[in-house]
Amino acid sequence: MRLLLIEDDAAQCEIIQHRLASRKPDAQIVVRSPDLHGPLAPEFLAQGFDAVLFGHGRGLDELRELTARAGFAPVVFIAVTSGHVDSSEALEIGAHSAIGRDEIDTEKFFQILDDAEWVQSRARTKWRTSAVGRETQRFGTAFIRGYRCIRRIATSPVADLYLAESESAGALVALKVVRDRHKDQYDLDHTFRRFLQEYAIVQRIRHPSIVQLHDLGISDEHAWLVMEYFPGGDLRRRMRGGMKPRPALRTAIAMARALEAMHACGVLHRDLKPGNVMLREDGSPALIDFGMSKDTALAHEVTDSGLIFGTPHYMSPEQGHGEPIDARSDLYSLGVIVFEMLARAKPFAAENPMAIIYKHRKEPVPRLPEPFEAFQPMIERFLAKDPQDRYQDAKEARVALRKAYRMLKTAAEVT
Repeated sequence: MRLLLIEDDAAQCEIIQHRLASRKPDAQIVVRSPDLHGPLAPEFLAQGFDAVLFGHGRGLDELRELTARAGFAPVVFIAVTSGHVDSSEALEIGAHSAIGRDEIDTEKFFQILDDAEWVQSRARTKWRTSAVGRETQRFGTAFIRGYRCIRRIATSPVADLYLAESESAGALVALKVVRDRHKDQYDLDHTFRRFLQEYAIVQRIRHPSIVQLHDLGISDEHAWLVMEYFPGGDLRRRMRGGMKPRPALRTAIAMARALEAMHACGVLHRDLKPGNVMLREDGSPALIDFGMSKDTALAHEVTDSGLIFGTPHYMSPEQGHGEPIDARSDLYSLGVIVFEMLARAKPFAAENPMAIIYKHRKEPVPRLPEPFEAFQPMIERFLAKDPQDRYQDAKEARVALRKAYRMLKTAAEVT
């Protein structure tokens, strides 16, 4: 049994979790506090859950909005007491059942849950086999079981990115599908190897500041990869609106921690840029796109030899010239992002990529704006032309960023 509990009262959550553990030790319960995490996304139907437990404190208007969603999981309304007047109204607006807090310790509670599980099981079976259900499991021309397609959210020459609901993850996810023009078996195998490498890298690192990958596979001659969905968008979008210095440095510190974990596992990102830094609902960052990463633990790389990978604005001088790179190249890219967040401009700009690459190697490191001149020595270390002059590892870079953050915090307190 898998349950979603929508409740802000921490004590009530503990009571329900304790009761479930005593009677159904294998049951899984996911707690979501709207006060902390915000409301459920409007596209979410909780299809991966057997029932949704809805706390009385959220109000009937919010309950009405959930039960009005076609295909939403059975909702069990938890009233203040048994027989409370709101219980009748909850049933009228579509709740599967209602129970008082004082009845959580009774057999009635588990009978309600078992009944909801049975109802949801039948609904899932009917949906999977219906024409509508089969159509909503189609992503372009690929049919992928267990995922409900909501909409396409991005496209590129080689792949489409969809917003979907995952039954197994019990959450909204981003599902990347390689386009069907890649039906050549070599192309399909090559793409799947890339996805497989990316999946293996992320699963091995497992860090809070690195994207979660849920699944991958091949279906109808399409390779696909399922990842965490970020409704907050990427760091690039956040930077366009202008970032204040303290959130900027907090973000950089989290990125340095992620690089520390990656490099400890022998992985280089090689394409660190704001577009590959996603933001969760709480504002915390997560690195994505490990398709071009170099994994020294593997016997070979999936990328073609002799090619330069990365984005010119964020490339280290050695990467831009196709020279050997190490962890200090990723730290250079992090330094470019830090400079851009503080100065609201890239350190080097030009009309074409080769001119940008040239500037990274030949031009002096630009100055930060006057309010941040105390951080110029840190930027000089990040953006040193010679890797030997940079921070030598991500931990050293993280310590420098923490020092800068403390300086900002102290200055704010003084003023």
